[in-house]
Amino acid sequence: MKKKDLETRLIHGNFERSRHYGSLAPPIYQTSTFVFDNARQGEARFSGEEEGYMYSRLGNPTVTEFEKKLADLEEGQEGIAFASGMGAVSAVLMHLMKSGDHVLVSEGVYGCTYSFLKMMKEKYNLHYDLISMSSEEVIQREIRPETKILYVETPINPTMKLVDLEMVIKTARKNGLTVVIDNTFCSPYLQQPLKLGADFVIHSATKYISGHGDVIAGAAVGPAEHMQEIRMTTQKDIGAVLGPFDAWLLLRGLKTLAVRMDRHCENAAAIFKELKDHSKVKNVIYPGDPAFEDFELAKRQMKKFGGLISFEIDGGKEAAQDFMDQLKIVKTAVSLGDAESLIQHPASMTHAIVPEEERIEMGINDSLVRLSLGLESSDDIWEDIEQALNSTFSN
Repeated sequence: MKKKDLETRLIHGNFERSRHYGSLAPPIYQTSTFVFDNARQGEARFSGEEEGYMYSRLGNPTVTEFEKKLADLEEGQEGIAFASGMGAVSAVLMHLMKSGDHVLVSEGVYGCTYSFLKMMKEKYNLHYDLISMSSEEVIQREIRPETKILYVETPINPTMKLVDLEMVIKTARKNGLTVVIDNTFCSPYLQQPLKLGADFVIHSATKYISGHGDVIAGAAVGPAEHMQEIRMTTQKDIGAVLGPFDAWLLLRGLKTLAVRMDRHCENAAAIFKELKDHSKVKNVIYPGDPAFEDFELAKRQMKKFGGLISFEIDGGKEAAQDFMDQLKIVKTAVSLGDAESLIQHPASMTHAIVPEEERIEMGINDSLVRLSLGLESSDDIWEDIEQALNSTFSN
């Protein structure tokens, strides 16, 4: 029997109703701890001789349902849920690195990932370099004897630049490096890096996986041996543990991921067509633009072109912020992937921690805004954007 399509597995995968009294929806096991039948059973579970739950920081049935489903969708061996996307990023990097190690990171990386790497360098002698990862030659030049990891966001936030995953993975294999991919912008619906040979995939599950703006969560998928070690060391001892109710919300969100992603992508394509011809908008950045430098790579690497667009407002930071203030349907907020369309100003918000010189080099200037297309009517979204542009430049 052929494996069910992803759209079907999003709804039916990895849930045994017979274990839950036939419940259509996964139950919420809202408990902090679990009672043992006797003291010897407690000993056997803590020693690893018997499978079973002990304490929700160490595992919870609702959280396990989400972890198994995400691992299946990414076609990886094992998943771990975290209390935030940065919980997942920090746990995987701390697991893979030790003092003196070096990681190469795609430039334009999420601001908090940058901040975490900076802190780890200053406090724990873990080193990093931000590079374009535009070719094997570029990566090869930057690899040191102490380099252990290639860490990639693609598309990169917020410049939408793509990194060729097959090329990165091939380069990593030649040099014995581990590949970690932040797949937040795509979700498993648009891109599955593990199938291409990546070692670990990370998500801010807050975004498309949740899809409703009501959860802070993260997840990682990778080899079972590594994930089990992360679970019983980095996650257990530092404590970025997802609660059962949040896991239930993520399971609910996953059921509609395919239809939501289709709508996000459709709306982005429609709004791009309008933005590219507006006189007060410059440098519209969208992977589905045939003139986009990574357009052919996007067609090859992603199922669709995603739900995000970045663009520059003529007039710099002040004009960009005035434009945002005029919007009514589109809400000014960080994050992405929600039912609501959201807009933010990366230079003063998500990437404010990045020094200006490095930020400009990444392609993040004061004129740039990032738009996450929601699920509203594309006509209504454009009407809102158009009136905001007209109001901003009416004087």
